[in-house]
Amino acid sequence: MIWSQLFKRTHFHEFANTLLIITVIVLISLLAPAHLRFRYAFELGQPWAYKDLVAPFDFSLLKSKDELAREREEAISAVSPVYVIDPNVMRDQIDDFKQDFFTQLEAVSRDPYNPFADLMQDPAPYIRYGEDFLRRQYLRGIIRLEEQHRQRGPAYVIAVVNGNTLREYTLENLSDPATAKRMLGDTLPFVKLPHTDFLLPLLEEHLQPNLFYSDSITRQMQRNVLEGIMERKGLIKKDELIVAKGSLVTKEVYQKLVSFRLEYERQKAGWKFYSVLAGYLLLISMLVITFTVYLKTFALLIYNRFNRLLFIMMWLVLYSYLVYVVESIDILSVNIIPFCIVPIIVKTFFTERLALFTHLMVVLIAGFLSSLGYNFIFLQLMAGIVVLLAKVDTRNWTRFFYSHLFIFLSYLVGLAGLSLIQEGNLSEVSPSSVTAIGLNVFLTLSAYPLIPLLERMFGFTSPMTLVELADMNQPLLRELALRAPGTMQHSLQVAHLAEAAARRIGADELTVRVGALYHDIGKKTNPLFFIENQSGINPHEGISKLDSARIIIGHVEEGVQLAKKHHLPQLIIDFIRTHHGTTRVEYFYRSYLSENEEAAIDENLFRYPGPRPTTKEETILMLADSLEASCKSLKYPTGSDIDHLVDTIIDGKLHLKQLEDSQLSFRELQECKIVFRQILRSIHHERIQYPKPEQG
Repeated sequence: MIWSQLFKRTHFHEFANTLLIITVIVLISLLAPAHLRFRYAFELGQPWAYKDLVAPFDFSLLKSKDELAREREEAISAVSPVYVIDPNVMRDQIDDFKQDFFTQLEAVSRDPYNPFADLMQDPAPYIRYGEDFLRRQYLRGIIRLEEQHRQRGPAYVIAVVNGNTLREYTLENLSDPATAKRMLGDTLPFVKLPHTDFLLPLLEEHLQPNLFYSDSITRQMQRNVLEGIMERKGLIKKDELIVAKGSLVTKEVYQKLVSFRLEYERQKAGWKFYSVLAGYLLLISMLVITFTVYLKTFALLIYNRFNRLLFIMMWLVLYSYLVYVVESIDILSVNIIPFCIVPIIVKTFFTERLALFTHLMVVLIAGFLSSLGYNFIFLQLMAGIVVLLAKVDTRNWTRFFYSHLFIFLSYLVGLAGLSLIQEGNLSEVSPSSVTAIGLNVFLTLSAYPLIPLLERMFGFTSPMTLVELADMNQPLLRELALRAPGTMQHSLQVAHLAEAAARRIGADELTVRVGALYHDIGKKTNPLFFIENQSGINPHEGISKLDSARIIIGHVEEGVQLAKKHHLPQLIIDFIRTHHGTTRVEYFYRSYLSENEEAAIDENLFRYPGPRPTTKEETILMLADSLEASCKSLKYPTGSDIDHLVDTIIDGKLHLKQLEDSQLSFRELQECKIVFRQILRSIHHERIQYPKPEQG
């Protein structure tokens, strides 16, 4: 029954992992571009690294962006601004003139000294002249000139639309209200009418602009001109040499290559979408499956726990979509994306090697979606390596900020080097590029607040949490020190031993130290049943060996319950469960055997439930715990006694197969032995026998 359940659980775990991996592959592959990738990479000013490239088909040679921009600018500047005559102005102003003429004539008729008496007898010639003068001016146009056009000078040409006709005029040939009034003043004295002074103010008042600038028509004419500009300037024939191997990619050759690439993608994109998708699917599958094999081979504890596998795979999808979104926004550069967050966070929870491998996969997959190609991949990989070399430590703010300075400098130096190689100058180190890098590094600082958030989401334990747990003022440790002081001292000694061994082999010394402080908290429940807390009275003498074994073994489960009650992380609970593995309570087992020689004995009643340690840190703690406890049984030990004890205890664990599931290598085990011997010798060294004081 147990094996059946285990089989089902194992198969469900593999099914869940496989489904997760397939989901990751599909989600990333969906971002594949809907066109074929051009298989040649080229840069202006660099040698052509491939064989001779011959045109496989006819294609048009496109003008460069600079050429098109120059032609468009010239075309737009050649379009004259358009002014339109409003016919309603002439009609309204002539009607108003007539009305004002008779109003003014009526007003002067009431003057007893009326100087215009003869005008009143025959006003028709005056009305006809005023009407004809206004009509001539308005038909020609009285312009309200825009300031930007006025500044161009009198020779500047504008287009005038009058009805269905369009004519061009220079500004010097057009009248504005002031010019029209001057013309009126100059011509009226020569008119054969005796009372022109009656007309002058009336006509001046009705010389208003009727020629207005039309921005919409001007823009439409500019668009019409731009549409007539040809983007092509020639034809490359099939079998014509585009570029020879080793030759320099000049501006002319570069434009040929750009034209060829666009035509190649245009011809293939129509029916090759699914082949592109299949290609991306193959490449993404290869990377993700390679990463999965790495996890199964070198990080089995991550692969075997779904939440950890989900956490690692999450970064591949997240950054793929980030690159896709940023690439779709023209004003943004993928250089602003903080890729260094990945190695910082993964290293915080796991190992540097896993952090580097995860960062490598994230960058390689994102490289498929980025338009920057090699430059992008180089810069991001170098930055990730710098993160690991800088030993980013979220517990040390000074180092944390200094490491970000190193990241910024690595980006800057890398960008400068690439610019010198490709452009022969530092043109790529532009203010916009430096700003993007600066924003990237600033966003990388968000790794710090992300760590506690991800810690709670995925059930991890960060170094920051471990530092808090190592504080001796923690309620659980303080209570253990009060109720079981001997156990507390034992835990401190074990922590010292385990921490030194972990440091020697490069394991997580902080994790093993905190695990050692809490590994025996279960003894708090029955402290006097453990020898380190006894002072003469041994409560085991009054109970059976079976009950004694049950109490001793029970401190593991008691510790687990206390840890859960105080919300200790699973990482610490694993230390409590595994620090005795599946060993026996040997003293009570052998005592029970001697008292019950003929009785059938269930050995499991004297055996710890386990499991056996799996991580290096759990293994080190098991060994340090056994060695520290065993050394107390030695009276006045010599160095050789301690060495022999270390060998005996560790060989015994190997013989009992307690290290079979451990990641600790044989070489690392030997290194731990050396550390254990050195520290135990220093603790239990032979002391000088001081003479008794003289009696006075």
